[in-house]
Amino acid sequence: MRIRTFAAALSIGGMVAAGCSQEAGIRSAPPTPADMRSAPLIQRTVLFGNPDKASAQISPDGTRLAFLASANGVLNVWVGPVETVAAAKPITNDTNRGIRSYFWALDNEHILYVQDKGGDENWHVYATNLTTLATKDLTPIEGVQARIQEVSRKKPGEVLIAINDRNPELHDIYRVDIGTGNRKLVEKNDGYLAYVTDDEFNVRFALKMQPDGGSEVYQRRNGDWSLFESIPAEDALSTTPVGLDTTGRTLYMIDSRGRNTAGLYARNLETNAKTLLADHVRADVDDYLAHPTSYDIQAVGFTHARKEWKLIDDSIKADMDFLRGVADGEMHVDSRSQDDRNWIVSYVMDNGPVGYYHYNRDAKKARFLFSNRRKLERLPLAKMHPEIIKARDGLELVSYLSLPVWADKAGKGRPGEPMPMVLDVHGGPWARDHWGLDTHHQWLTNRGYAVLSVNFRGSTGLGKDFVNAANHEWAGKMHDDLIDAVNWAVSQKIADPRKIAIFGGSYGGYSTLVGLTFTPEVFACGVDIVGPSNLVTLMENIPPYWAPFLPVLTSRVGDPETAEGKAHLEERSPLTRVDRINKPLLIAQGANDPRVKQSESDQIVAAMERKNIPVTYMLFPDEGHGFARPENRTAFYAVAETFLAEHLGGRYEPIGNDFDGSSVTVPHGAERVPGLAASLPRR
Repeated sequence: MRIRTFAAALSIGGMVAAGCSQEAGIRSAPPTPADMRSAPLIQRTVLFGNPDKASAQISPDGTRLAFLASANGVLNVWVGPVETVAAAKPITNDTNRGIRSYFWALDNEHILYVQDKGGDENWHVYATNLTTLATKDLTPIEGVQARIQEVSRKKPGEVLIAINDRNPELHDIYRVDIGTGNRKLVEKNDGYLAYVTDDEFNVRFALKMQPDGGSEVYQRRNGDWSLFESIPAEDALSTTPVGLDTTGRTLYMIDSRGRNTAGLYARNLETNAKTLLADHVRADVDDYLAHPTSYDIQAVGFTHARKEWKLIDDSIKADMDFLRGVADGEMHVDSRSQDDRNWIVSYVMDNGPVGYYHYNRDAKKARFLFSNRRKLERLPLAKMHPEIIKARDGLELVSYLSLPVWADKAGKGRPGEPMPMVLDVHGGPWARDHWGLDTHHQWLTNRGYAVLSVNFRGSTGLGKDFVNAANHEWAGKMHDDLIDAVNWAVSQKIADPRKIAIFGGSYGGYSTLVGLTFTPEVFACGVDIVGPSNLVTLMENIPPYWAPFLPVLTSRVGDPETAEGKAHLEERSPLTRVDRINKPLLIAQGANDPRVKQSESDQIVAAMERKNIPVTYMLFPDEGHGFARPENRTAFYAVAETFLAEHLGGRYEPIGNDFDGSSVTVPHGAERVPGLAASLPRR
């Protein structure tokens, strides 16, 4: 069983981030610089380049360790004995974008991973044989998107894969032999968003969106589908089936019906009894720990400001108690062997790299494996302070503030005097910011800025009332929340009101454009990464496989098919207010973005050109919804930090060789960022 939620990946989304969090047990406390001049300038390649090692997973039989690391500068999967990390070798040979998502096939003989081309999100599923190192494309069909549906210990040599080869809007389910690639259609999709399958590879449940934005769950009985659950629109983003136990008799569901925060429930399919396993008064379920073979859920995670775990199964209580004392930070169980004797555990810190450990349950010993970014281990990094900010209508905005280390000597998150600040807005919008090592926060604080990330209304995980408060409020109350947070930072003497930038990717990029068109007096400048400029054209150009999810978009954002809905979307579109932009703007776009198409950036740049409004536009021909290649990431951040330094006055590392190997182009406005035009590669 692969426990999942259906709607998590189906939003406008956020840009691909580089880096995450860490472990403190191996770190000595760094000296606090006396002032900014004595603080080392952390190189962009350290923050935004590939991690040293990441995403560690133990093999099903517990004998080998896999992880992501660079091979010839590109992220690939490495495998070696679990006892000897240094003996690991690369077993995949990606030479372009790098592998970002993989896992073990349950036959212990293959690694499965997904990859697209140039950011087009037409994911293919690949299998690499650990003995021969041969890699096979299990979905060798051009122009389709594949999703791994299920792996099963009962079918270790096979995998269920969802592919939209018959109809680009719908994913059918295929049973695929991992070794040969032979596939057989097992479920023709007649209009469902997603499926729940069991350990025998039977298709058991299906989810279908309704025109009003609600959803229905169907159950297959005797070969026919029948209605199992109706989910109102107000609960559609926080209620969904997540998987079955190995017997197929228990269905686990996240459910917010009749309550505000979503709890985790177990439904006995024979008696129809529904049992609440865990809930939280202020947060939805956002994580769970399941037994590797029974799939019984043993612990449930919730995040309000910080991660909390609630234990369900006392058989792992001693393990969880022991692991909490191994290292500082938030503990995560990343993978477990099939016999459940060996775990891989990571620890997330806000001011150090992620630390990975091998935990032997029999010996009750945890052995340090590696951290994901060794060069960060002894650098003076910023703390992340959770803050609860009140919106003007009383909603509580869970936010995170970081300050330069020299401005936060007491560790209280208050500088000696107001300073330049960057408002870093997350994508989605149905996503959220978390506590932990955030590369944007570390990069920007190191350059001399306060950084504030805000979970504005519509952010997930904080109860359905908070999510639903964002309905039809793009550029409305969602933006008011950001402005309220800025005003809070000014009132707390954190931010200099004359030097505040707005920065974000995807929905955060849209927020940047909204900030400079709806409230241009608030911000000194803005940075937009793959942000939509026109909500009508955004909705008209969604990827075809988003069609089953479209009712959620139209019910929560606006419906371009109705006169009233189209007028609302136009009124909330930055493109219609482009003449109000009077502050510097940097736009970055991936040419192959299937979610927010290049035309979204092209059209606002063209409108600004017609009105002689300055703008700098970066375009990456081999990227999509965010920047996967480290060469492109470092190129973008080199320009962004020079741009911010020009308008906020912080420090910056000269562009230097940061364009080497990048596809970066600047169709417009290169002359407006110091050193940019001279640094561009000649093609």
